Amino acid sequence: MAFTEKEKELIDRLQDAVVNYKVDEARKAAQDAVDAGVNAYTMTMEGLAGGMAVVSEKFDSHEYFVPETLLCAKALYAALDILKPRIKVKDGEVKGQVVLGVLQGDVHDLGKNLIKAVFEAAGWTVHDLGRDVPLQKFVEEQIRTDSDIVMLSALMTTSMVGMKRVIPMIKEKNPNVKIMIGGAPITEKTVEEFGADSTADNAPNALQEAIRMVDVLKKGEMASA
Repeated sequence: MAFTEKEKELIDRLQDAVVNYKVDEARKAAQDAVDAGVNAYTMTMEGLAGGMAVVSEKFDSHEYFVPETLLCAKALYAALDILKPRIKVKDGEVKGQVVLGVLQGDVHDLGKNLIKAVFEAAGWTVHDLGRDVPLQKFVEEQIRTDSDIVMLSALMTTSMVGMKRVIPMIKEKNPNVKIMIGGAPITEKTVEEFGADSTADNAPNALQEAIRMVDVLKKGEMASA
């Protein structure tokens, strides 16, 4: 996608503000984007989500740790508060609802919080159950919200085994719901073994995968109508 010089400048400012956890600069760059009349969705995804992708890389390489990433998320939400009301959903643009949480026995929720930030930035509805979530709660929340996707997160192998138990519980109640799993121990082999539908190695990729899955769901609904 080609950007104007003004758009590129604003994207760079937003990314820099998120990566370097500059809350005030994030707000100012977001307001400047609004005042300039540029596309708020583009600023959100290229600037804010793009910045969080860099943050994820820094966390994975141990350049950033939990305190830094929380500050980065604070800068992201400061800008998102300004941009989100200006985001216009395009006709045919795939959106959806997700249930999101860290499995029981695990309190590591950084990855979950990054996912939440990126999905909310893209205009999705996120039902965040938090961390150390009992397995049955995922089932109940999917039924209550009729969400398209349930996203299960686990950083420890001891809590990861809960995924194998809860996925059939969710599918039994709603065979059509899509399940995405994530966390350091998760591989493509895990996805197949546990009966999940997908995984992703970072938040922006998770969003693209979620868009693909919801698109498949909606096409299936249209075909059966």
